[in-house]
Amino acid sequence: MLKKVILLCCCAIIINCNNKDGLYVNSSINYAPIAVCENGFAGEYPCNDYDLLSHFNLDELAGSGTEGNDSWGWTDPETNKEYALMGTNKGIVFIDITDPSNTLILGILKTATVNSSWRDVKVYDSHAFIVSEAANHGMQVFDLKRLRNVLNPPEIFLADTHFTEFGRAHNIVINEDSGYAYIVGASRSSTYGGGAIFINIQDPLNPVIEGGFSEGGYSHDAQVITYNGPDTDYTDKEILIGSNENEIVIADISDKKNPIIISTISYANVKYAHQGWFTEDLKYFILGDELDELRLGNKTRSIIFDFTDLDNPVYHFDYLGTTNAIDHNGYVKDNIYYQANYTGGVRMIDVSTVENKVFSEVGYFDTYPANNNTDFNGVWNVYPYFPSGNIIISDIDNGFFVIRKK
Repeated sequence: MLKKVILLCCCAIIINCNNKDGLYVNSSINYAPIAVCENGFAGEYPCNDYDLLSHFNLDELAGSGTEGNDSWGWTDPETNKEYALMGTNKGIVFIDITDPSNTLILGILKTATVNSSWRDVKVYDSHAFIVSEAANHGMQVFDLKRLRNVLNPPEIFLADTHFTEFGRAHNIVINEDSGYAYIVGASRSSTYGGGAIFINIQDPLNPVIEGGFSEGGYSHDAQVITYNGPDTDYTDKEILIGSNENEIVIADISDKKNPIIISTISYANVKYAHQGWFTEDLKYFILGDELDELRLGNKTRSIIFDFTDLDNPVYHFDYLGTTNAIDHNGYVKDNIYYQANYTGGVRMIDVSTVENKVFSEVGYFDTYPANNNTDFNGVWNVYPYFPSGNIIISDIDNGFFVIRKK
């Protein structure tokens, strides 16, 4: 663990600002980074323009034998406190990060069946929804409001609901606008062949399956939105963009009993269409192929598509990163693409000039300083959506990190 840097100041309280000394001011909380990014490093971690605020290693999260995987975040709508949901092979660890100088592990919700390297979590209506590739795991539902009153942390939590109408699954996707969860990457021998399973979670503790989508084939991951983009043919429709191994599938799933494929698109040198995310104007879609670096030897590659016309998607260009690392999950906020890049850490990429086929890396934080090899080590996920500007990182080998732009 890095030794914390203590900085003192007296200043007016302003939300989401920082001063020249690196002391961040967030609501009524003053806190300092434990390692400032300077001269290319924050302590032992290579960086550019992002400071390290907090870190828990794997043993601290869940004891010996722990591996990291997915992560997500929850901002309490009543208290504005911020919580990280850190996935491990053993379960989900809940961490209060409201004051990153005094982060607190509140407890763990253990796996529903057996340990697994694959676990995924999303949030809707102050509830966490958790799936895993552990056999017969189903979906755990946990009321996050319980985190407000943890008396003796760390606690061992129990799920509020254990939904068992499907078994294992690789990922869960939630459209918060509609109140539906989409299970993807379930068994290929299941009812929908690994395609999306539609679950109504509007009553979070009483989920109901309302259909599924086998026509697009096995879906490794997806983004589902209530569409309000440039293609007015689909305004207010619920649109699924599936990253389906060898292609992207665009579907209208507004009618849960009758999902309709709008179009599909593949690309040159496809190896494994893994996960993707829209730009904020919904004109472009950024896809990560998880196996091209390994099988083709290229630098980290993102494939960008023009989705202005959902009926006629068009390949736009490839963006190559600066290392040999494999890209994993990526998300867009304020024209920055936050790319979980395994051994390369998290890369922050400015996508504001996507129309001109230009991306530019504007920052990074490398939680896996050993190397940037083409291996499945390092960062699994990044969550950049906290209002404070805190960014959480889940690292397979090195645990949990909170970082922030300088």
